[in-house]
Amino acid sequence: MELNVLTLIYLLSSITFIIGLKNLSHPATARRGNLVAAAGMTLAILATIFLYKDEDGKPLHNYAWIFGGLIIGGIAGTFAAKKVKMTAMPEMVSLFNGMGGACAALISVNEFLHVNKHFHSSSADYQKILVDNNFFRTELIIIYAGLIIGSVSFAGSMIAWGKLNGKVKDFAFKGQHLVNLAILAAIFIVAIYTIFFELNKTTFIDLASPLFFLVLLLSLSYGILFVMPIGGADMPVVISLLNSFTGVAAACGGFLYNNKVMLTGGILVGAAGTLLTILMCKAMNRSLKNVLIGSFGGSAAGAAGGNGQAHGGVYKEVSLSDAATVLNYANKVLIVPGYGLAVAQAQHICHELEKMLTDRGVDVKYAIHPVAGRMPGHMNVLLAEADVSYDLLLEMEQANDEFRSTDVVLVLGANDVVNPAAKTDPSSPIYGMPILEVEDARMTIVNKRSMKPGYAGIENELFFRSKTSMLFGDAKSVLQQLVGEVKNL
Repeated sequence: MELNVLTLIYLLSSITFIIGLKNLSHPATARRGNLVAAAGMTLAILATIFLYKDEDGKPLHNYAWIFGGLIIGGIAGTFAAKKVKMTAMPEMVSLFNGMGGACAALISVNEFLHVNKHFHSSSADYQKILVDNNFFRTELIIIYAGLIIGSVSFAGSMIAWGKLNGKVKDFAFKGQHLVNLAILAAIFIVAIYTIFFELNKTTFIDLASPLFFLVLLLSLSYGILFVMPIGGADMPVVISLLNSFTGVAAACGGFLYNNKVMLTGGILVGAAGTLLTILMCKAMNRSLKNVLIGSFGGSAAGAAGGNGQAHGGVYKEVSLSDAATVLNYANKVLIVPGYGLAVAQAQHICHELEKMLTDRGVDVKYAIHPVAGRMPGHMNVLLAEADVSYDLLLEMEQANDEFRSTDVVLVLGANDVVNPAAKTDPSSPIYGMPILEVEDARMTIVNKRSMKPGYAGIENELFFRSKTSMLFGDAKSVLQQLVGEVKNL
């Protein structure tokens, strides 16, 4: 009866995951979706602790270790989430995603050691497995899959975390792609040899452990090397891809433990992450192969991107008072938020400026590029924190339709996502990436700290266009002064 109750709870929890994921598709319901899914996960964890019984009918007994881990992890996660700034949110996502990958890999390690220990304890058990090794071969496939995918996700996420916080720099060497492919091939060759050829031999026990940990080492190395050369505007895609890896690895753990809720959760995360990766690649007009092999956004790309002199090196500035006057008397204003807005923590004062202009009869909306910031949906989360109405957020396609009828575009800390070189310069590393076509507006005001290139490391020819004016300074300080200037008009 208890097993039926546990299965029912797992089914209920799986439903909450689906409902939560559905609610995450819109900013207005995202918070509720998180709460629903979290409630389902809490229910599944408690049900597993108190209702699960093993094959011998014995319940879990190591409650001190279980609740100790839950308490320590819960406290650490809560403090980390509350303390993190919006600018560091992508780093936290990468870090937490890496922990999920490590957990999945450790499950595979634990299950392999458990099975190996069982074989060593009894030659009869070993002979029984050899007679009917199809079941064990299937289990080995799942163990290796969880190990490889989880290890790649962990190592890659740690490198992504380091690159996002500036501690790890883009690194590439000649022939690195060939080295990466060689390591990947070695991983599959060793795993396939162990599972399909060595299993039927009496030497399996002696060779299995060294080969297994060789695969672990190679997988960690591959995770590091395949993320190291990727940088710039491709980081949101990489984070999304690694997130899908973690989901698939968790699903492997669900197979191993015959745990339906773990399997469902892993499949949902893997599928959602994969779809998001595809959508983001489409938004950048790039294939996933180009993202992983092209090293787009790295230092090399930056070197190829040219400099201000390639565009004439002439730009014009606008004063705060002139910018405030233009915004105040405009009929329609579109605000383009970027990472610079997040760095300055200026989303609240930006919302204040938006409300002030709206009260004066100006039609104000926000243009959101799908890969703006350092993670998928970064700008949406940033503006939601400031209570910006979701109805004011325009996706890229909608915004591009409205730029031609816009009087003023205010670009706040965005760079690569408004660079016309993506449309006009075939030699540019970002050529072909859809952008926010702010140059179509009657006037563009760009707020930046300096003329330095953006995260992709390439110069932005928009800054030298005749309809563009630069407004230098920290986004928060500039917006505060703009608010003051508008109040005085």
